[in-house]
Amino acid sequence: MSNIRFASVNAAAARHVSAEEKVETKRALNIYGKNVFTIAKMKDYLPKTTYKELTKAIEEGEPITREVAEFISQAMKTWAISNGVSHYTHWFQPLTGSTAEKHDAFFEPDDNGEAIEKFTADALVQQEPDASSFPNGGIRNTFEARGYTAWDPSSPAFIYETTAGKTLCIPTVFVSYTGESLDYKAPLLKAINAVDKAATDVAQYFDKSVTKVNASLGIEQEYFLVDLALYYARPDLQLTGRTLFGHMSAKGQQLEDHYFGAIPERVLAFMVDLENEALKLGIPLKTRHNEVAPSQFECAPMYEEINLAIDHNQLLMNLMEQVAIRHNFKVLLHEKPYSGVNGSGKHNNWSLIANTGVNLLSPGKTPKNNLMFLTFFVNTIKAVYEHADLLRASIASHSNDHRLGANEAPPAIISIFLGSQLDELLEEVESARVAKKVKAEANLWHGIPKIPELKLDNTDRNRTSPFAFTGNKFEFRAVGSSANSALPMTILNAIVAAQLIEFKTEVDKQIKKGTKKDLAILNVIRKYIKDSKAIRFEGNGYSEEWAQEAEARGLSNIKSTPKALDVYVTEESLDLFEKLGIYSKRESEARHEILLENFYKKLQIEARVIGEVVNSQIAPACFTYQNELIENVKGLKDLGLSKEAYSSQINLVERISKHANTILEKSEEMRQARKKANTIEDVREKAIAYDEIVKPYFDEIRYHVNKLEKIVDDAKWPLPKLRELLFIH
Repeated sequence: MSNIRFASVNAAAARHVSAEEKVETKRALNIYGKNVFTIAKMKDYLPKTTYKELTKAIEEGEPITREVAEFISQAMKTWAISNGVSHYTHWFQPLTGSTAEKHDAFFEPDDNGEAIEKFTADALVQQEPDASSFPNGGIRNTFEARGYTAWDPSSPAFIYETTAGKTLCIPTVFVSYTGESLDYKAPLLKAINAVDKAATDVAQYFDKSVTKVNASLGIEQEYFLVDLALYYARPDLQLTGRTLFGHMSAKGQQLEDHYFGAIPERVLAFMVDLENEALKLGIPLKTRHNEVAPSQFECAPMYEEINLAIDHNQLLMNLMEQVAIRHNFKVLLHEKPYSGVNGSGKHNNWSLIANTGVNLLSPGKTPKNNLMFLTFFVNTIKAVYEHADLLRASIASHSNDHRLGANEAPPAIISIFLGSQLDELLEEVESARVAKKVKAEANLWHGIPKIPELKLDNTDRNRTSPFAFTGNKFEFRAVGSSANSALPMTILNAIVAAQLIEFKTEVDKQIKKGTKKDLAILNVIRKYIKDSKAIRFEGNGYSEEWAQEAEARGLSNIKSTPKALDVYVTEESLDLFEKLGIYSKRESEARHEILLENFYKKLQIEARVIGEVVNSQIAPACFTYQNELIENVKGLKDLGLSKEAYSSQINLVERISKHANTILEKSEEMRQARKKANTIEDVREKAIAYDEIVKPYFDEIRYHVNKLEKIVDDAKWPLPKLRELLFIH
């Protein structure tokens, strides 16, 4: 196996960007949206009346008639075929966490046996992929295969291009025969609708011209790159997305020389290629840079309407995989592919934008605007406080468990960072005090109810906070890099919608009793500030002191996924989801089961890979080197040398024996624990058994394998080492 390792190292080290392979940055204006059937392009293909009906339906959320859909299907087909497309697919997001598609050709034979190109409204609006093998959590029986994808007009169709051809992709939801959601998009659309209605109702206290509120999202995507040859020489990376073994490189990120450093040439070529392809698909990538860990990078787009932003992020992850292969890289989206260096997140920057163009989470220049800001600001804080465990569950996964609380990412404790000035502002509002002597540049509050201009970016950022206010948005930093943001954003929008509904009810009650509107709003805000104070934290979320303080405040610190997921099926959560029409009880229970299954199955795979690699690669390499040492000791002994002359080698033989015996013994113990866990029928109990009984073996075995890596002859070590994975690019 060492031959494979060194061959892969040599192949990776020899790669460079030749003149022929250099990718030139294309002017965004010339390629942006080239492969997207945008509203502007539709205007050129559709009758005026159809175009108006379509835009109205998208803006107001009304269903599109079959007659309108027929015009759109013909326009879409004409545009796609003119761009060299032969097949179309409904592109959806099942509960696997990735995207899915089933391709159909435009081609059909007619009654005369002649070839025709056909694409009808029925084909556009609805498709029937086999649902039998997708996760469903008991929603449908094993023998029932029907599932339906249904067109989402608010997310434009696009052409996905590969070396094998071009495919028209139509974003859709995915539902069962009985109507339950089998995907991430359908619940998200419901949550977006809920927060739109609730936020619009509240915004009308301040501005009657607000008739719609869109949730806005900007997603920062972190990732690692590893050379393709090195990737294929690591079975753990191939099968689990992370290195299950590997002693940390002597040089890691401790010199802090990678962050924002010069981008390596091969990596830059990949980034330029990725940006060009992303821009063609209407993904507005704007930022690229080195991240903290070696071989870790980040890209980020402009802000978009939340449904489109999430579709674009899912598409971006697919695109990254495709483009990376062209450059002999593999993209690692696992939250913690390497032990000892920072993991990767997917920071979700969320805000609410009214149809008037006003950001409801942005301080304004008038008392009215600032009272509106304060209303949405405080209600978001209160929502997170009331439903912190749901928010925690929304980012829970087997892979994100490795990252959360690892002194590189937010802890599993959900808290909110506001910054000192806004924190002081809320204290002042709560107590109804009037600021006395405050410097002009920090003068945020003069009294109640008149609120003057507030300033953006009035404080430093806190990277240890899972949910931080950063000027005119909240940054949900705890989302994992491989996650579909639809789930955490469904939960966030749902809890904010529920909170705004409660807020309006309370304010209206006071107004009905004769309290003036502004004072009624401030009364409720003041109460919410006091009630939710425990969730606000301005300090170091990495510290042990914070964990102790959070416990004293009554905040949850749920460190493992199986227990974090329990909140999905509590009476409170089921009631919340059903009232807002986001999940039925059946759908909530199904998702709980699917997430638990996904958790233990990934641990199951990791356990099997560990056992296989230990027995077939690590142990044989150790014994080969050990035998050479034994032969050498025998030779020295035969020469008549004293024991002191070869005592160090004997000691080395003993150390290898100790560590090798341990990994073999523990691998067998782990196998037996896995077999026992597999007999458990209850999915939650099985997930907990894998988490608490099987998983602890991983670190123990890794410890001894890493010790062996340090002492076994480098020429015999079978797996590419972390120094090679991290620094050869």
